[in-house]
Amino acid sequence: MKSLEERKKLILRLMGEKSYKPMKEKELAILLEVKSEDREYLKEALNALLSEGTAVITKRGRYMLPEIRNITGIYRSTRHGYGFLELKDADEEDYFIEEGASMNAFDGDTVEAKPVNYGTSRGGRHKSAEICAVIKRAHETLVGTYDKSANRYGFVKPDNSRINRDIFIPLERSLNALDGQKVVCEIIDYGTERQSPEGRITEILGYVDEPGVDILSVIRGFDLPAEFPERVLNQANRVPDAVSESDLRGRRDLRGLLTVTIDGEDSKDLDDAVSLEMSGDDYLLGVHIADVANYVQEDSALDREALKRGTSVYLCDRVLPMLPQRLSNGICSLNENEDRLTLSCIMRINRNGEVTDHEIVESVIRTRRRMTYTVVNELILKNDPLHGICEEVAGDKELVRMLSDMAELASILREKRKKRGSIDFGMPETKIELDENGYPTRIAPYDRNAATKLIEEFMLAANETVAEHYYWLKYPFVYRTHADPSADKMRSLAAFISKLGYGLHIKGDEIHPKELQKLLVKCEDTPEENLISRLTLRSM
Repeated sequence: MKSLEERKKLILRLMGEKSYKPMKEKELAILLEVKSEDREYLKEALNALLSEGTAVITKRGRYMLPEIRNITGIYRSTRHGYGFLELKDADEEDYFIEEGASMNAFDGDTVEAKPVNYGTSRGGRHKSAEICAVIKRAHETLVGTYDKSANRYGFVKPDNSRINRDIFIPLERSLNALDGQKVVCEIIDYGTERQSPEGRITEILGYVDEPGVDILSVIRGFDLPAEFPERVLNQANRVPDAVSESDLRGRRDLRGLLTVTIDGEDSKDLDDAVSLEMSGDDYLLGVHIADVANYVQEDSALDREALKRGTSVYLCDRVLPMLPQRLSNGICSLNENEDRLTLSCIMRINRNGEVTDHEIVESVIRTRRRMTYTVVNELILKNDPLHGICEEVAGDKELVRMLSDMAELASILREKRKKRGSIDFGMPETKIELDENGYPTRIAPYDRNAATKLIEEFMLAANETVAEHYYWLKYPFVYRTHADPSADKMRSLAAFISKLGYGLHIKGDEIHPKELQKLLVKCEDTPEENLISRLTLRSM
């Protein structure tokens, strides 16, 4: 006997067929070959569908699907021709768009679609839909390789593998591009199912193997703004170079605190600093964040440009900052021995790693020293400031002592997180090193050392403290949360790792974070560590 869910799905698939006509219960029983002694199970499934609203019954007692309304979502195409419709509600299952049912939609377009019957994709059965209109285009331009024909036209083959249609380029719109060059193409006509899209070349980037063309292709392909508009630069130029006396009114003066920034060797925009004092057995940890909002007024040209950019983008040979460098590397950077406006979270933490008291204040600080992860790591691990460290740092006994206390506190906070079930995947980020001509010479992992972990712990402590502070105030606030992992994904993970000799204890539909923590610890330093870590991360 099929389960209730299986019976419901069977009935829905039948009702979803184009040939289906509304039927009474008896007619459905005959068509589905339901035995008389099993009719009560059919009745149970039909009642369940009615209560869920996934089926309706007419005045004459006939069962059918409710009237289907068109749906709106984001179309995600694949290189294989078919695609999926992502709905706004992340909990709703995507709709499968089979090949030939996407009209002339491109990947990322906002579309309107008509639900049809259940379809089949390579991953199994999905709800299906047919795109009937494109509401908003995601791509007005794209980057690709120009393929010049011997005749009076050519095609641009998009770099984006999800856009599986070449763009037709008439000769007079080719900008005299040569075969094999990377180009930027503006789409003039998106074509039809039978007719290729048409465009014109607006910029020639160069040949693929020329230095810098690959990075430029990424910048143009993602439509990243490389330059700031003149009005934004003009406003940035009016921002003062130094903190004024009037800026200090109403702020906590923390310039007397021993405060340091700890960043990478090549960092230019230093947006956070840390301080630490001892108060008896308690630690007084300060995390100080540059108060950018003091200089970027709401709805100003700077504010609108920052909103448009959203974030700074770090490429392997350059940074595309969210704010002009005059701000990001100047007055909004916590540079050494300069007064800077900040927002400070000052926490009293006991020897158990518990935050027993805190303050969140507008402040002014003066960074005593700009430090790097490498130097701080040497100081922490070697405990010998003369070992590979400049004499100026080694001679600052107060600084060396503070860093030692910071390492101690970071260790306490880390152990407390582990007891709570914190999961540390420990997968290294990588950096690409280039020569003077822009050619990659080495791909290496970023060094995740004691200093980077120290900053991670302090930032986590500040984030949790601020989030809790505003939670209890019941103010509208933006929180970063991690949803519980899908039970189905966890079961699939457990089934896979069992073949490698590992196990997961799943209770019902829930799994405790400590189970994942134990799994990652158990596979640490084994050949399968990277595989299991990545699969676990993707299952969450």
